[in-house]
Amino acid sequence: MQNKSSDIEIIDTVLAGNQSAYAELVKRNQRYVFTLALRFTRSREDAEEVAQDTFVKAYRSISSYQRTAKFSTWLYTIVYNTAMTYLRKKRLDTSSIDDKGNLIQLESYGSMSENLSVERKSRSFYVNKAIENLLPDDATIINLFYQGEQSLEEIAKVMGMEANTVKVKLHRARQRLKNQLENILGGEVKDLI
Repeated sequence: MQNKSSDIEIIDTVLAGNQSAYAELVKRNQRYVFTLALRFTRSREDAEEVAQDTFVKAYRSISSYQRTAKFSTWLYTIVYNTAMTYLRKKRLDTSSIDDKGNLIQLESYGSMSENLSVERKSRSFYVNKAIENLLPDDATIINLFYQGEQSLEEIAKVMGMEANTVKVKLHRARQRLKNQLENILGGEVKDLI
């Protein structure tokens, strides 16, 4: 089995002059960067632009990456800042959730029975729908913690907050997510979560 290079090793390769090695970092992170950008912009085209700008900004400032946090945390900080700047410039209405084309289903692929697969898709659909109804900060914290598997400290760096503040906001975001799921599904929420 081939040994995968760590993000730090790839960054060292890029800094040593092999600019094409950066493509591996993009490949590893593009799906989540796009998903996070889409959560903010609510538009596939805008999310693509934010994701592209994020990777360009990250490439240009890769020498400033200080390695005190994971590369993904540093990158997601750039996504967050890029998306916020983009939204301010475009003055988008971030409360619009009616475009079903914006839902991204992040499914795990495996050998599941067809019924289990349908159930999982249904759960993912409703959870994504509920996350879309959250405020951008709540959605970001939920996404970074659960999908990005970031620690409270890493999320704090991304969002420019204290870790304790993130902990409180995560707790409140979970409650709001539960409320959104109850609004969408009514009494069936207990079966979903």
